[in-house]
Amino acid sequence: MAPFPLNVFELFGEFGGYLVFLAIGFFFGYALEIGGFGKSDKLAAQFYFKDLTVLKVMFTGIIVAMLGVFLTSALGLLDYNLVWVNPTYLWPGIIGGLIMGVGFIVGGFCPGTSLVAMATGKIDGIFFVLGVLFGIFTFGETVEYFWDFFYSSYMGRFTLMDWLGIPTGYVVLIVVLMALFMFWGGEQLEKIFGGKDLNKEPKLRYAWAGGLIVIALAALLIGQPTIAEKWDSLAAEKEPLLEDSRAYQIHPGELLSVIHNDDIKLFMIDLRTESDYNLFHIEDAEHYTLEQLEADAATLRLEPSNAVFVVMSNNEELSTEAWKMLTAENLHNVYILEGGINYWLDVFASESSHNAKLVIRPGEEMTHTFNAALGAKHPAASPDPHLIEELEFEAKVKLELKKGPSGGGCG
Repeated sequence: MAPFPLNVFELFGEFGGYLVFLAIGFFFGYALEIGGFGKSDKLAAQFYFKDLTVLKVMFTGIIVAMLGVFLTSALGLLDYNLVWVNPTYLWPGIIGGLIMGVGFIVGGFCPGTSLVAMATGKIDGIFFVLGVLFGIFTFGETVEYFWDFFYSSYMGRFTLMDWLGIPTGYVVLIVVLMALFMFWGGEQLEKIFGGKDLNKEPKLRYAWAGGLIVIALAALLIGQPTIAEKWDSLAAEKEPLLEDSRAYQIHPGELLSVIHNDDIKLFMIDLRTESDYNLFHIEDAEHYTLEQLEADAATLRLEPSNAVFVVMSNNEELSTEAWKMLTAENLHNVYILEGGINYWLDVFASESSHNAKLVIRPGEEMTHTFNAALGAKHPAASPDPHLIEELEFEAKVKLELKKGPSGGGCG
């Protein structure tokens, strides 16, 4: 990905960053005002099909932003994983959307346009904002009574690509074509219900529509970078740390200390076959395949900054592959269990083996045998934390500042 600063504070400093935010807010509000979006009658006209400017502007903003994100992502200038996508809570989202829609129809404003109307002294805008503030207060005081519903039907970072199961480029093209069809349909409705003369509309809009289709086709043809391509862009920096310094392979003793560190939210990801996992696994380790882990990477990125992820296999081959995949997907604080489960058992399977020497074995075969599938019931699945004092190892776990999607919202 392109080496751009993480945020405006790094680029302009703290004071300069706030000035940038102020300027963006001012010009956004100014654009809404000169576009007539500070007038409730203009906004309400869309519900009578007389003036569909709101529909056109909102969908123009959506598709232009979408094309910007996915074209730059296709070109390797932007990591889409770092773009905030609101987690989906399906039924609460549907109900919330209906409530907001009714409020929009009745009041003639959405939250952003009501602030523009209030800023220009419009009485209806002022009362709408007061209503919004009252609604926020009421929600905060009553949400405990429907908490379970509010957090129900969680689907994580769910996108159209996930829903349709097709490549990003096709979704981008479909959304652009759908939006252009809606623009055309909106003009026909304005002609029928609003008496608009379409001959007076600028012809240049057809050129812009064609330009949007061309950009969508470019994003489709270039395609989004694969995990392998993302890793290739990081390999020069990460490979020496991974292979030479072994900065991300943590000793079983350090993993045991992390397990008992209440300040860390630990995720232990066991990538072995299900049969090996059933024979023995560390207590609280979750079984994953590489495919499941790749699918869940977006959800794991939503975990807090104190989350640490430790991938493990029988040795290090499969876990190293998983580490590269998660690192390429911009998941931070990811480590590999040094020597894998085999070395964990070398260290903790008996009291006399705490000083076992590390042996990096090829392949992914288990070197320990079990008479029964004990899973996490084996004593070595949950060793005595006091054993940490008897072990010598270099501490490597350092919580890295998350460079990931951290928030978002609607104006």
